[in-house]
Amino acid sequence: MPRYEYRCRTCGDTFELSRPMAESSAPAQCPAGHDDTVKLLSTVAVGGAASAPAPAPGAAGGGGGCCGGGCCG
Repeated sequence: MPRYEYRCRTCGDTFELSRPMAESSAPAQCPAGHDDTVKLLSTVAVGGAASAPAPAPGAAGGGGGCCGGGCCG
C-alpha cells in the first residue's frame, strides 16, 4: 500500500499515512487531531541499475539518440 506525506496547516506537523491510491486525495487528520491538512508532493527513490544516469550525448556507444542508435542510419 502506498505511503503519502501530509502537513498539518494548524500545527505544522508532517506525517505519513499508508492508504489505497483511491483514497490518496481524501482528507487526512494529523496525529494531534487537526483536520486542516494538505498532501505533499513526494519524490520516489528507486535503486538498482535502472536509476543510473544516461550517458551524455556523443559519449562512446551513444548512437543517434533513438534506442541506442539502432534505428538511425
